[in-house]
Amino acid sequence: MAVTLTFDNGPAPGTTDAVLDVLGERSLAATFFVVGRELEKDGARALAERAVGEGHWIGNHSLTHHIPLGDDPDPASARHEIDGAQALIGDLSHPRRFFRPFGGGGFLGPHLLSPAAADVLRDGGYTCVLWTSVPRDWEDPEGWVDVALADVEQQADTVLVLHDLPTGAMAALPRFLDELARRDIEVVQDFPESVLPIAGGKSSRLDPSLVRT
Repeated sequence: MAVTLTFDNGPAPGTTDAVLDVLGERSLAATFFVVGRELEKDGARALAERAVGEGHWIGNHSLTHHIPLGDDPDPASARHEIDGAQALIGDLSHPRRFFRPFGGGGFLGPHLLSPAAADVLRDGGYTCVLWTSVPRDWEDPEGWVDVALADVEQQADTVLVLHDLPTGAMAALPRFLDELARRDIEVVQDFPESVLPIAGGKSSRLDPSLVRT
């Protein structure tokens, strides 16, 4: 069993830095999928720079995180949301140009991508990263740990979505990580191919059910 840790929607000063402290204490590496507008806030870019300096990866989670791209009726929004965020990330980006679509609560389906968004990802050489566990930490700041552990036990490879936001949920991160260690479950940084419907701009594994038609 292995777990890939990801954190969405930051950076958030006061939370992301605490997450980095916890990961550093355990020598664990993760990927932070940042929202472009959040990256512009005071102190946020410094946190992303710190993350990169400590061996973490930075991915793109759209410019505004306003609406799932498959639900956006404006085809021009896809390039604005994806490339706009990527421009702000700049040289902090992982070379594989990771992009995670907005799931609207962690669900998979045609709301994730529009045809225009899929084209932007292909044309820009992006790697689209999905997930296999969303324990909804923003709704249950303590109970998410048990949900996540149950998901991990049922899968060979878990790509876990947490949120480095000021909800109080990340106070439970040490407990979760220590329990993984107690169960001898490995934490890895790379992503299984099964969650990469588009990799390096190539979409041979893109399930049509993920694109709004």
